[in-house]
Amino acid sequence: MPIAITGGTGFAGRALLELTAEANQPVQALARKNRDLPQTRVDWIMGDLEDTKALDHMAAGTRAIIHVAGLTNTPDPDEFDRVNVDGTANVIAAAKHAGVKRFVFVSSLSAREPHLSRYGASKAAAEELVKASGLDWTIVRPPAVYGPRDVDMFELFRSAKWGFVPLPPRGASSIIHVQDLGKLLLALAGASSSEAIGPASKKIFEPDDGREGGWSHKELAAAIGRAVGRGAVFAPHLPKTVLEGAARIDRMLRGSRAKLTADRVGYMCHPNWVVRSDKAVPEAMWAPAIPGEVGLVQTAEWYRKEGWL
Repeated sequence: MPIAITGGTGFAGRALLELTAEANQPVQALARKNRDLPQTRVDWIMGDLEDTKALDHMAAGTRAIIHVAGLTNTPDPDEFDRVNVDGTANVIAAAKHAGVKRFVFVSSLSAREPHLSRYGASKAAAEELVKASGLDWTIVRPPAVYGPRDVDMFELFRSAKWGFVPLPPRGASSIIHVQDLGKLLLALAGASSSEAIGPASKKIFEPDDGREGGWSHKELAAAIGRAVGRGAVFAPHLPKTVLEGAARIDRMLRGSRAKLTADRVGYMCHPNWVVRSDKAVPEAMWAPAIPGEVGLVQTAEWYRKEGWL
């Protein structure tokens, strides 16, 4: 039976579809635009998270849903609730209507601290909907996701190329390569019996690259610098007030395409985005295959190959 995937045209979704193609796994996926869509064993359903008919079509006849789609950045914070909360409610309703029990939801570490940002608050609210759904759910809270095609962490790679990486106030975070995240999501959706998914049923997981204690901001900046071929980079910690000012400037220069928003500054300045050991994925189920140092180099090589750097 196929699995259903939302967000298949996004950064994480495309990596997940590459893995389903390798596994010869049929997929029914939601897409907002009929453009540049991978076709390998994918039945594309045109629509968005507000289109209940499209969601019903996507879920029909599938054995599991992986809900990847979500809004991570917007100049209008009210959009977070519409997409991340109401959209998740619609996907849950489609799962119930189709009789699909297995539900894998991609949340965010920011849901741990919902008071810091509207994005985090929307993901926390969506998690509550999933937990109350009555479905056989698993929630995955990825840390910073990087890899080929990523446009967010690309900003750090591009800056590092010139020897300068601006950082938020001192802290640490975990990272995960998009392929490792995709393999985890596929493993969580691929079980065929309740016994097999027992360790993952109704659990919240926080996966990472396997680096204990995560990466300090300075360590990550230095690793990105090495990945782009710089011997060293200047990586100053900027106070929150400076980042807030930079967000205003980014909005003036790039408008709705701004990468640094006031909402992002809210959670960027939190000192601890390291995954928790008590929410680790059981090793028998999944383990990361791409260490951060290796993945950052591979990602930089992809950027160069595609002409991004």
